[in-house]
Amino acid sequence: MGMMDMMGMMGKVKEMQAKMKEAQDRLEEITAEGEAGAGMVKATANGKKKLLSLEIDEDLIKPEDAGILKDLIVAAVNKALSNVEEAAQKEMAKATEGMLPNIPGMDLGNMFGK
Repeated sequence: MGMMDMMGMMGKVKEMQAKMKEAQDRLEEITAEGEAGAGMVKATANGKKKLLSLEIDEDLIKPEDAGILKDLIVAAVNKALSNVEEAAQKEMAKATEGMLPNIPGMDLGNMFGK
């Protein structure tokens, strides 16, 4: 590989890092919802895996339903996080499209440390 090729490649890497950074900054704006108990509990999270809001149907807020409520909250939050993870991965993939040869099994998210 010639020196010029190396330089070109370094430029590409820099460009890709800038694109990844942009995409990571946008993760804050990506949100997804998860619900449980037929929508009685709704959680919203963003691409940085932060829980933004939690809505709980008033009917569930009874001492005798505390156990059920906890389970539904956990389920709704986990669903929101997994939905937002998917949306975030799509966003990251879009940002780096055409930048890299698509190497199967290479997880860009892990490569750049979330």
